[in-house]
Amino acid sequence: MDRMRNNNIQAKLVLLGDMGTGKTSLVVRFVKGQYHDCQESTIGAAFFSQVLSLNDAIVKFDIWDTAGQERYHSLAPMYYRGAGAAIVVYDISSTDSFARAKKWVEELKRQGNTYMIMALVGNKVDLEKDRKVHIEEGTQYAEENGLYFTETSAKTALNVNELFYEVAKRLVKARPPRQPGMLLHNEARDRYRRHFCCSV
Repeated sequence: MDRMRNNNIQAKLVLLGDMGTGKTSLVVRFVKGQYHDCQESTIGAAFFSQVLSLNDAIVKFDIWDTAGQERYHSLAPMYYRGAGAAIVVYDISSTDSFARAKKWVEELKRQGNTYMIMALVGNKVDLEKDRKVHIEEGTQYAEENGLYFTETSAKTALNVNELFYEVAKRLVKARPPRQPGMLLHNEARDRYRRHFCCSV
């Protein structure tokens, strides 16, 4: 689960979506500032980490980029379980990938963390001439399901950093305020228990 110490948050972030939607390309663009035309398919899942400094917090993302092939679907719950945020990606030139993205959203709502921040992302806007999923479709579905929505291009870097920063900001806002004195109370209780159990 996510941990908060003062204004530092460590959050597990998972990317889900069909094979070929550009999940790995989005993460590599965000973490390394790079793009590869021939990105190899992810096997199982790949792990990345990145730290973002916001005005009111520092967010460290532990990013799990999951494989899109159907044969790896059964492994997905292992990666999204306990995640603080999820980014569901589809390819704007593929209606099938959009339909699959909707299924991922439904699965996360059923089995994911109740307070999970979810983003729906239409990737590959550099393929505008081949667009099959209109931006209005993504916007409407996101609004109906309480998701953050944006369109990106890992190739041109359009909206990539903005996507991850927005998820980070929403994670910070979603954290409950710490109750003053709680840590002190717990420490005092623990000291008492250690004294009690170890005294003769």
